[in-house]
Amino acid sequence: MATVTKILTIPAIIIGLGSCNNPHDNKIDKAGTHDKHKMSMTNAGYADSINSGLIVQDTMKSSPQRTAMATVGNTHLHITYHAPGVKGRVIWGGLVPYGTVWVTGAHTATSIDINKPIEINSKKIDAGTYAIFTIPGEKEWVFILNKNYQQHLADDYKVQEDVVRLTVKPGEHTMTPRLTYVVNKVNGNSGNITVQWEKLEIVVPFKTI
Repeated sequence: MATVTKILTIPAIIIGLGSCNNPHDNKIDKAGTHDKHKMSMTNAGYADSINSGLIVQDTMKSSPQRTAMATVGNTHLHITYHAPGVKGRVIWGGLVPYGTVWVTGAHTATSIDINKPIEINSKKIDAGTYAIFTIPGEKEWVFILNKNYQQHLADDYKVQEDVVRLTVKPGEHTMTPRLTYVVNKVNGNSGNITVQWEKLEIVVPFKTI
């Protein structure tokens, strides 16, 4: 069992599946008109603008697709997910029940693609694409990588297909209205995968091999 300390992170990078460009180049100008906002609010721009306070009221009903990525050592990690919003709801123990496998996103399973092996919780994870699931709890969460990344929510989740499990402690975080993943480098061969939503975050450390 590993206890993870809270680490200062930066907003997640959000793009389409086939590209690794920085979406923050498309952020919305505060001075823009309503029409300009509507035109430039891609999935990336909308979620970023909600989280940064550029848009005060979250009115989008859908959960836009976002991505987060980083290169640590010679290994590139790329996460693709859908980002639900808080929108006044009780999240932990409400919309997201405790003790149940959660897709940790919305719609399809959250996926992580790694181009070279990494190590999580002393377990080697081969290069490939995996699903990220979690089991939220009031005091501890379970972070899961699973082989079946092509599924709706956790409908086809099977514990037998888990590649690794890690118990982490949730920490406090500034209000994050839209679910956000961050992949960041700590040093030459280690990094963190961070999940932030509402006023909570979990941090999962990994090492490149």
